[in-house]
Amino acid sequence: MKNLWIIAAGLTLGLSACGQTEEPKVSEEENIVEEQEEQIENQNTADQQKEAIANHDFFEPFDGKIDHIHGVGYVGNQGAPFFATHDGLKVYENGKWYKTKEQNHDYMGFNATKDGFYTSGHPGHDSNLPNPLGIQKSADNGQTLEMLDLEGETDFHVMGIGYEDPAIFVMNPHKNSKMQTEKFYLSEDHAKTWQEVQANGLEDTLISVAVHPQKPDYLAAAGQQGIYLSSDKGENFEKITETGQGTSVFFTNDSLVYGSYDGNTKLIKRSLSDKTEKDITLPQMQEDAVMYFAQNPQNEQEMTFASFNGNVYFTNDSGSNWELLVEKGVFK
Repeated sequence: MKNLWIIAAGLTLGLSACGQTEEPKVSEEENIVEEQEEQIENQNTADQQKEAIANHDFFEPFDGKIDHIHGVGYVGNQGAPFFATHDGLKVYENGKWYKTKEQNHDYMGFNATKDGFYTSGHPGHDSNLPNPLGIQKSADNGQTLEMLDLEGETDFHVMGIGYEDPAIFVMNPHKNSKMQTEKFYLSEDHAKTWQEVQANGLEDTLISVAVHPQKPDYLAAAGQQGIYLSSDKGENFEKITETGQGTSVFFTNDSLVYGSYDGNTKLIKRSLSDKTEKDITLPQMQEDAVMYFAQNPQNEQEMTFASFNGNVYFTNDSGSNWELLVEKGVFK
């Protein structure tokens, strides 16, 4: 696929104190009742999450075409993957597709977080938001966007945000009022201030970047020459692949998941602690590769990805079986 790049503490009872009274014992029956009540509560919560989008009046069923995907992620820890496109958000929940009724912007640099999502891009046709969007944040599935910085100045295509600790790492495409050079910048205070990072070793044409969910020391990038990893907040990057081009990067708490292509399509899970790597089984893909990948933070066996050729795949068993949800933009 030569044109791929272009196409796209243990419990301690202190009984040593003199005269300490032993706490009353809880009967076995009471323990059973408490466990049952907890199970019911957990099940009710899970059931609500399964239908969170279906029961939301900001969304409606969708059966059109989904293309121009610019990001994938589990927004707001709701247990359903969101797909950012050039005409709004699309969501796959419980075997059905939904779309936002309004605020259908051209989302670029889209990143899901536990509280919502961050994005750049351009406003929709019926919007009075500034163009380009700069950096925006939403905590209500996109019903409203909060302007963070550089609205009306810059559209960030290459932007990574931490899922739990939302540090922001961007590749700046041109000079603006906050960034004087076309280089890399990091913000750890919700885009209030920016620090230019040297990014030594990252001389490549990039398609995407990622930030660790909790530790902004860890940054990753997918480039035309491979996959790069930094453990010092972007000052220095190490190329961790030997052949092929990088296609996607995604962090879990303990690993980097990256996609690559060298004539064969690969998805690799690399341990951040001991650097060991393990292949994630992929479906059969002809001259195609993983472009945007996401894993459900509530269920690590559930994963989804969008490919360069406009296909969307989904698995709930860690890749043993993949379901083709969208083929070249058309629902299956």
